[in-house]
Amino acid sequence: MADEDVWDSIDRLHDWLDADRTREGGAHDGREELLLRILKLSEEVGEVAQAVIGATGQNPRKGTTHTWDDVRSELCDVVITGLVALRTLAPDAREVFTAHLAGVTERSLGTGRG
Repeated sequence: MADEDVWDSIDRLHDWLDADRTREGGAHDGREELLLRILKLSEEVGEVAQAVIGATGQNPRKGTTHTWDDVRSELCDVVITGLVALRTLAPDAREVFTAHLAGVTERSLGTGRG
């Protein structure tokens, strides 16, 4: 999937969430909606942890309950949720993310490292 396809999907998911929120009576608006979308990241990260624990069988009471495919799926949910939250905060999320990724890449892999 091309980068543009990812951002088109993020825009559509963002719009769908906004439309759903208004259909349900607009219980959360503006800042509260943004904060809830950011908090959703914690829930998704918790699901990654649960999947890793389940894939490694670290809960002796439950045994192996997940696969590494489940972990990969949950990691994807974290990324999608993060991008939708970023899109909620910044209409120009694509540009914000691209610039930030370039900065992190330069800091991490730039020629200044020895």
